[in-house]
Amino acid sequence: MAVPERDVSDDGPATAVGPSLRVASPAGKWVLLTTVLGSSMALLDSTVVNVALPAIGRDLDASLAALQWTVNGYMLSLAGLILLGGSLGDRFGRRRIFVVGVVWFAAASLMCGLAPNVGILIAARVLQGVGGALLTPGSLAIIQASFHPADRARAVGLWSGLGGVGAAVGPFLGGWLVDGPGWRWVFLLNIPAALVCVPVALRHVPESSGPFDASNADSGRAAPRRRFDVLGAVLGAAALALVTYALIGARSSSVLVPVTAVVGVAAGVAFVRVERRRPDPMMPPDIFASRQFTAVNLVTLCVYAAFGGFFFLTALQLQVVAGYSALEAGTALLPATALMLLFSARSGELAQRIGPRIPLTVGPLLCATAMLLMLRVGKDASYVADVLPALVVMGLGMVTLVAPLTATVLASVDTGRAGLASGINNAAARAAGLVAVAALPVLTGMGSEAYRSADAFDAAFRRAMPLCAGVLVVGAVLAFTTVRRPAPDCRRPECRTHGSILAPPLEPRRTSHGTLGPTGPDTPGTGPTP
Repeated sequence: MAVPERDVSDDGPATAVGPSLRVASPAGKWVLLTTVLGSSMALLDSTVVNVALPAIGRDLDASLAALQWTVNGYMLSLAGLILLGGSLGDRFGRRRIFVVGVVWFAAASLMCGLAPNVGILIAARVLQGVGGALLTPGSLAIIQASFHPADRARAVGLWSGLGGVGAAVGPFLGGWLVDGPGWRWVFLLNIPAALVCVPVALRHVPESSGPFDASNADSGRAAPRRRFDVLGAVLGAAALALVTYALIGARSSSVLVPVTAVVGVAAGVAFVRVERRRPDPMMPPDIFASRQFTAVNLVTLCVYAAFGGFFFLTALQLQVVAGYSALEAGTALLPATALMLLFSARSGELAQRIGPRIPLTVGPLLCATAMLLMLRVGKDASYVADVLPALVVMGLGMVTLVAPLTATVLASVDTGRAGLASGINNAAARAAGLVAVAALPVLTGMGSEAYRSADAFDAAFRRAMPLCAGVLVVGAVLAFTTVRRPAPDCRRPECRTHGSILAPPLEPRRTSHGTLGPTGPDTPGTGPTP
């Protein structure tokens, strides 16, 4: 039986309440509507912006570096703060932090939509990522804290599936908005979603925080609060930001570039030292004592670095070189996300039967093949003959590897730390993607105005795809040589349907007392949970 969680609503003193909602009940449907709306805002913005980049560049007279920052500003703050965001919900209330995240995200989206220049747009994108780090783990945590244990799996499945639909249609919707009312509506669309989400959350979503100490559950007393690892979060985000700045600025001769690179590496070293010495680290170093966990995260870095670079450059290639409209480019990307949405659950079931080693080897190789097939996409490329085969193979490769990747991450650590492992893996994937977006233009000799020239961009794209394919091959070799079949009684993923192309799904955490909550440190003494 689940241990009661603390009600931290503003209506009165804390009381012990248990998760009791049913999916079929009106209250359960309201909670699902709220969490799906909130998480879909963040999922949509991670996929629609790539399609809008050429229009943003033309309208704001932005360089390629500015377009890179438009993508990476969001990914940077989201990757750096997502672990901390889950812990904030534990401490201050999951509904409260979720609502703050939705409001923050909507305000930053309004700022993006009204941005008069690219500098303000980039700053607003960074703020969007902060909001995303609050609402993304919070939406799943609310489901886990609200629904009866018998209905939890179904609720998580509906949340994951409906959110996947949002991620899948993102490129298409973004293209339609760019060609129609304009690129600013890619961001402004979040405002009406938030106007629905916030009042519904405040009225219909029960507040909770936790976990509770099982020995004190009857008295309603919470477990002792632990400190947040703010220093770790700041150092981790700073290291990512400085290294990203150095990579994007490497084309210039500014003295700031080597300085920021050195300071970024130093911040990364300081982050590792702080995490080793803190009693309550955000990312406990001892979790990497599992060789399987370390290996599968290295595979994750390879796979999602290639994915981040691929989808960033492909959206531009289709418009700048092949001459597609934004809507055509967004529609062209649908097969990959649609295949993920339709078959990710079945892929996970297959991996349970045959083990993860083969899927994690074959999947990256299929994706590498797809990237080499993209070399056929040039001026006046045929969608059916040139673009579609590559994206179908890409989708099949992602279907093959993403669900087994998540399952292997969860199986490689103790059950009580599965949520933390999932959060680390998700953050690693996002960090790999933003580093790839920063580094690929430098590695391929892409100039700051390359996206304005079809010939220049096409030449760089043809150098980039083999690089991405090579990184995927490295990931496949790592998987083949290091990944082993997990124990039969290990933790299995609850989010079995997934449509996001830029990060693996987040999984809820299971505390040592049996309660379920958001991604974050899982057990007493391992992180900033109450």
